[in-house]
Amino acid sequence: MRSATIAVAAVATLALAGCGGEKIGDEEPATATKADCGAFNLAINPWVGYEANAAVIAYVAERDLGCTVTKKDLKEEIAWQGFGTGEVDAIVENWGHDDLKKKYIEEQKTAVAAGSTGNKGIIGWYVAPWMAQQYPDITDYKNLNKYASLFKTSESGDKGQLLDGDPSFVTNDEALVKNLKLDYKVVYAGSETALITAFRQSEAKKTPIIGYFYEPQWFLSELKLAKVNLPAYTAGCDADAAKVACDYPEYDLDKIVSKRFADANGPAYNLVKAFTWTNEDQNLVAKYIAEDKLSADDAAKKWVEANEDKVKAWLAQ
Repeated sequence: MRSATIAVAAVATLALAGCGGEKIGDEEPATATKADCGAFNLAINPWVGYEANAAVIAYVAERDLGCTVTKKDLKEEIAWQGFGTGEVDAIVENWGHDDLKKKYIEEQKTAVAAGSTGNKGIIGWYVAPWMAQQYPDITDYKNLNKYASLFKTSESGDKGQLLDGDPSFVTNDEALVKNLKLDYKVVYAGSETALITAFRQSEAKKTPIIGYFYEPQWFLSELKLAKVNLPAYTAGCDADAAKVACDYPEYDLDKIVSKRFADANGPAYNLVKAFTWTNEDQNLVAKYIAEDKLSADDAAKKWVEANEDKVKAWLAQ
C-alpha cells in the first residue's frame, strides 16, 4: 500500500516539474520510489556501531523504499548461517572474518560481498588515560609484565587481567598473551556496554585497567583511551590464529548479503550496496543511541534529516 502511494506521489511530482519548471535534481530518484521492495531481514550484531549502520539503512529502506524491515539480534557467525536458510538478507558491518568468507562465500556459496561501509576499523589494547599519564611506558607491550600485578583480579588469579568484551567479537587476545609471553589472563566482560563501564569507572576511581577496545567508537570522544603498541602488523602475520604475535590489521569494514538477496537485485539490496559513510557519521548515530538514549529509529531519523544529500546519493545508485 505504501509503495503504491509513493508511486502516485512520484507521478504527481513529475507532472508538477513539467508545468512549474523546477530545476533538474529536484525530483526524487526514480529507483527510490517505483520498486516493490517487500520484506528485508537485517541482522543486528551486538555493538552500537553496527546498530547505527543498521538503524540508518532500515530507516531509509522503510521511509524511501517502502520495505518491511525485520531486525534480528544475532551474534556474528549465527547471522552468517542465516544466509542459507533465508532468515538473514544482510550483515551491514563485517570485521574481516576471512574464515567465514571462505566458508559461506567460497564453499557454501550462500553469501556475497556487497562492498565497503566506508568505515575503517581498529582493534587493540587500551588503558585509561590516567594510567598512561602515571606510567608513560605502559603503552609498550614489552613493559606490560612489570605492571601485571596492578591488574590482578579475583578472576585472573595471580596474573594480570586483560579485559575483553563479548566472546563472539573478533579477537586474537588469548593467542597474543601466550605468544608474547605476557603474564596476563583474558577475562571477558561480556558486552560492549560492560567494557565502556569498566573504562569509565577506571578513569573516575583511578583503578587499573587494560582491555580490548576498538574504533569506530563514540565513547572515545568522551574518554580518549591510550592504545598499547603491540608488535607491528605485517601481511600474513595473523594467518595462523594459534601463532599470532602481532597487532591487529586495519579493517576495511564491509557488508555481506545473501546470494539470493543479491541475485534478486531489489531496492533494499541496492541500498545496502550503495550505503557508505564515515567513522564520524557512525559515531554520531551511535552516540544518539548509547549516550542520548534515542531509539534506533529516532537516532536514524535525526541523522538522515541532517544528511539528506548523502541519502539521495545512495538512492540514486
